[in-house]
Amino acid sequence: MTTFRTLPADTVAQVRKALPFWMSLMLVPLAIIGALHGGWTVLLLPLMTWYFFSILDAVLGLNLDNADPATEDNRLTWYKAITLIWAPLQFAVLFWMIWYVTGPGTAHLSGLETVLLFFGMGVITGTVGINYSHELMHQKDRRERFLGDLLLSMVLYSHFRSEHLRVHHLYVGTPIDPVTARYNEGFYRFFPRVLRQSLISAFQAEQALLARKGLPWHDRRNPFWRYWALQGVMLALAALLGGWIGLGLFIWQAFIAIWQLELVNYIEHYGLTRRHLGDGKYEHVKPHHSWNASHKASNWLLINLQRHSDHHYKPDRRFPLLQTYAEDEAPQLPYGYPVMTMAAMFPPIWRRVMNPKVRRWRGTYYPDITDWAPYNKALNPAPR
Repeated sequence: MTTFRTLPADTVAQVRKALPFWMSLMLVPLAIIGALHGGWTVLLLPLMTWYFFSILDAVLGLNLDNADPATEDNRLTWYKAITLIWAPLQFAVLFWMIWYVTGPGTAHLSGLETVLLFFGMGVITGTVGINYSHELMHQKDRRERFLGDLLLSMVLYSHFRSEHLRVHHLYVGTPIDPVTARYNEGFYRFFPRVLRQSLISAFQAEQALLARKGLPWHDRRNPFWRYWALQGVMLALAALLGGWIGLGLFIWQAFIAIWQLELVNYIEHYGLTRRHLGDGKYEHVKPHHSWNASHKASNWLLINLQRHSDHHYKPDRRFPLLQTYAEDEAPQLPYGYPVMTMAAMFPPIWRRVMNPKVRRWRGTYYPDITDWAPYNKALNPAPR
C-alpha cells in the first residue's frame, strides 16, 4: 500500500508546496458546523476569511519567492486539484444547506441565524468559488472552463466569464473597462455602476464577436444561452429543495458573493490607468497597471490572486507560477485583500490610504501627464 512517505521524493515536495493552497477546505466543515449548531457559529465563515487570514498575514508576512514560470504543467497537478474538486464540493454544501435549513434545521435555527449563515455562505462562494472560477476560465481545457461556468452559475454571475475575458483583460486601466475603479470613486458608486455596465459590456462583447462571424446575437453559439440555462437549473434546484425560502436564501448568498467579487475588483486597479496613445488606443498592459500584494496567508486562500500585476501581464499563467514584483516594478498594497476590502467599505478611510499612493504612482510612471480628467471618466462604449 502506497503511503505519503513512500511516494517519490519529487512528488512529496510538490505536495508540500501545494498544501497551503488547500486551506480553503477548512471552510467546508465550518459551514456545516454553523448549520448544525447555530448561535455564534453562523459567523465562523466571515470570521475565518476576513479576520483569521488577516491575522495570519500579520504573523507570517510576505512571500517574495517566485516559482520558475517555465515549470511544466504536469508538475502542477496538486495545485490544479484544489480548483477541480472545489466546484462539486461547493455545489454539495450549498444545496445541502438549503435543504437542511428549510427542513431539519428549522427546529433550532432562527430566521436571523439562517440569514447570517447564508451571508457566510456567500462569503465562501464569492471569496473562494468565484476566485477559483476565475482561474478555471483562463484555462484551455474545456472541462476546467465548464467547472468555472458551474461555479459562476451558483452565484448568478455567469456573464463574469465573458466580461473578464473579452472586456476587462482587453481594456483594463482605460475608461472603456467598467471594472477599473476610477480615482476618487467610492465603492458605493462603483458597485451599482459595475453591476449594470459589466452585464451590458459582456453581452455586447459576445454580440460583436458573433457579428464578426456574420451571426446574430441569438445564435446558439452565444455563451449567454449556456449562462442562462445553468443559472436556471440552479434556481430551480434551490426552489425544489427549499421552496420560496430556499430560493430567497440562494439569491441572498449569490448577492453576497457578487459583492465580495466586486470589492476585490474595486481594489485591484483603483486609480490606475494606461497611457492613451490617441485614436482610441492605449499602451500594452504592464505590471504597474495592477496593485500587487505578496502577503503569504491571503495568497494561500486566494490562490495567488493578489499577484494581480503578473496575472494581467501574463494571463495564461496558472496561479502557482504567478510572479510577484518589487515596489519599483509594480504598485504595492499595504495589506492583503481581506484588510483592503474591509477598508474599501469605508470610503473616507480608503481615500486616506490609497489616494496618496495613486498620486505617487502617477508621478512615478507618468510625470508628463498633467490632466487626468479624461482618464477618470466612467465610459462604457460597446467593445470592438
